[in-house]
Amino acid sequence: MDVVTLDGATKAFGSVHAVNGLSLTIRQGEILGFLGTNGAGKTTTIKMLLGFFRPDTGSLSVLGGDPCEPGTRRKIGYMPETAYYYPYLTVRELLALYGGLCGMTKQEIREASERLIARVGLTDAGDRLLRHYSKGMLQRAGIAQALLHDPDLLILDEPFTGLDPLARIQFRDLILELKQRGKTVFFSSHELSEAELICDRVAILKRGSLVWCGAVGEVVGDGERNLERVFLRMLGDRGEEAARQSLALHGGKAGTSPRANDGEVRP
Repeated sequence: MDVVTLDGATKAFGSVHAVNGLSLTIRQGEILGFLGTNGAGKTTTIKMLLGFFRPDTGSLSVLGGDPCEPGTRRKIGYMPETAYYYPYLTVRELLALYGGLCGMTKQEIREASERLIARVGLTDAGDRLLRHYSKGMLQRAGIAQALLHDPDLLILDEPFTGLDPLARIQFRDLILELKQRGKTVFFSSHELSEAELICDRVAILKRGSLVWCGAVGEVVGDGERNLERVFLRMLGDRGEEAARQSLALHGGKAGTSPRANDGEVRP
């Protein structure tokens, strides 16, 4: 079953085509990494999946419906790259607010909140105001709010930003647990090493167009055949230097891969 289907979706702002004829499917129980440099169209695509924008041309379907419809949105969990939460709330109060917006009962909110606060490692800070949280702690709170209503589709925008190594491992394990439960995860990231570790497939976007999509196992290997090499190759000569700078800024490591595979890269 396809949870997300984009068919020739295009979105322009004036003369700039942020997304240009994008066709992509995401299957149930799949973890798909959505990769590209800044300005490639990743965030615009996410906003279309969330129903914030409608495509100018083409079509999209999320969980078999229209993401602009409340019934579809209730099945989606979203964690933005930078979340601006009310600073004078605690994480429990924040989750109570979001749970109410999702139509959860007070008992459902309490049970899910306590479970998720513990799961993301915020038990000791559960009664602390969010204004006193670090960047990493706010990311943990964002993970909890995205999972609160047990969504079928989880959309994550740069989810590993600001997390310390332990939190990264815990969040990675959590994403894999969600996959085992049949949940679908779509995440946009600069973190190529994280994508190699947890994704079933990756899609690479360049100037609003899909330039490569395939299984991670096809592109990881001995340093000559890995996700970073494919990423740089798909960007072309003009984009390589910018991509290398972006990778360095966001922690990418050239020539390394966490998996081994003898598959040949076929862009």
